[in-house]
Amino acid sequence: MSGCGAPQSERRKPETGFIGEGHPQQESWDIHLNLTDAGIPKASIKAGYAAEFNKNSKKEYHLQKGVTVTFFNSEKEPSTILKAQEAVVHDNLDIEARGNIVITTDNTTTIKTESIKRTAKDKMIRSNDYVTITRPGETLTGYGFESDQALKKYRIFRASGESH
Repeated sequence: MSGCGAPQSERRKPETGFIGEGHPQQESWDIHLNLTDAGIPKASIKAGYAAEFNKNSKKEYHLQKGVTVTFFNSEKEPSTILKAQEAVVHDNLDIEARGNIVITTDNTTTIKTESIKRTAKDKMIRSNDYVTITRPGETLTGYGFESDQALKKYRIFRASGESH
């Protein structure tokens, strides 16, 4: 049978079977994310590239090409800045960062290391790598550290240092 008229368009669902756990669900470039809790700013994240992954039914954001995370204090003011080559932000807002880590605070404390994990639950920053902590008048080095997010209370494992 033939006739004139508009052909019926076939509605197809998008093909998503090829997207697995090892492939990003979304990708973005030159991103800026604001992490909040009940409208209160907790962190601001900038990166050159981001990819969203679903892992074990949870989302992870893989950030690359230069990552800057600004953490806010209870007065909603920037208090600590973390810079790294790459990072992973988990669903629970835990952050793992790697590559040339530099963490600075408004009280002139600087931490340098190769990898860190910041846990959202207790707002602690930890690393097992070699670390250098510089404050006015002192430089401490060692392997492994943990610190509060404001870098006011910290401890270095296997430490050495010098005072100026």
